[in-house]
Amino acid sequence: MDFALDDTHQPLRELANDVLVRERDRSRNAPDGDGSGTGSHTWKALAAAGLLSLAVPERLGGAGLGPLATAVLLTEIGRHAAPVPALATTAFGALPVARHGTPAQQDRLLGEVGSGQVLTAALGEPSAPLTPAPRTSARPDGAELVVTGTKTDVPAAAAAREILVPVTVEGGGIAVALLRPDAPGVELEPTSTSGGTAWTARFAQARGERLGGADALPDLLRCARAGICALGDGALAGALALTTEHVRTRTQFGRPLAAFQAVAGQIADVHIAARTLHLAVLAACWRLDERRPADEDLAVAALWLTEQAPAALHTCHHLHGGIGLDVTYPLHRHHSLVKDLTRLLGGSGSAVDALADRLARR
Repeated sequence: MDFALDDTHQPLRELANDVLVRERDRSRNAPDGDGSGTGSHTWKALAAAGLLSLAVPERLGGAGLGPLATAVLLTEIGRHAAPVPALATTAFGALPVARHGTPAQQDRLLGEVGSGQVLTAALGEPSAPLTPAPRTSARPDGAELVVTGTKTDVPAAAAAREILVPVTVEGGGIAVALLRPDAPGVELEPTSTSGGTAWTARFAQARGERLGGADALPDLLRCARAGICALGDGALAGALALTTEHVRTRTQFGRPLAAFQAVAGQIADVHIAARTLHLAVLAACWRLDERRPADEDLAVAALWLTEQAPAALHTCHHLHGGIGLDVTYPLHRHHSLVKDLTRLLGGSGSAVDALADRLARR
């Protein structure tokens, strides 16, 4: 495949970068919201630029684009390590609803996404991240699903309009339920993460409606993996850019750090990891966008993110020296983001198992 972005996605990348650079410069002079991301200047600016409604159907004022456009946006957000709930709203929420929701569900959930409304999905369970066989159960009751169970690591749950909840339906089958976070029987508990806050969601006979059919959950998990890897791709690329500039301009013994062979070798290793991750993510998202089989490509991208990106971030910290540990310097945001994304995917062991399972089915 041609890894160059086309005439649709390249302007999208440039627009996202322009918005994020402008808001980064603004935040240096004034606080950027309340820390939740949903009330920040950056979140509002992304909405105003039409970047949050990429996957929203055109009839609702969106662009009607797919996973690749969403990935391009998330990569740029990761490149700036912007603390906004874009992963949850776009890859976990808007994209699956656009692909599987009824017109009424799309009207209800996607009509305000372009104005900054948050969506999310509860994809992990205790010791089972991104599980395709949820232990959370649902009992059919007419047109509703009555949901009971526990989900972990739910991003932006408290701010979300609704949560997509994978369930195993009593009597057989899997499904995705739509539940409001303030509905009776839903309890949210905040938990600290490396980069902020996630939520544990407990459901006790909570009532919601079904999203799509039996293929909704596998596709939701693919969209989620693609979004996680795209955000991680950007986070590593941004850390590499910071480190490259640091070793180029910081001098020691009268020479730039980049002039030392040991430093040049280490930054080259980070570049190789970042470039390979980027190509793996782009290939996987392109296949998903074209509705081609993408599971193996997504598994490869997840493996690179969970195994290579954390080691590359450690190298970036090492090359920065003490400044890399300063919380007023942005590198720590990139490292925290990669750690949180690695945890969402279940770590490198889970990524290896997923890839091995795919290869064993050939």
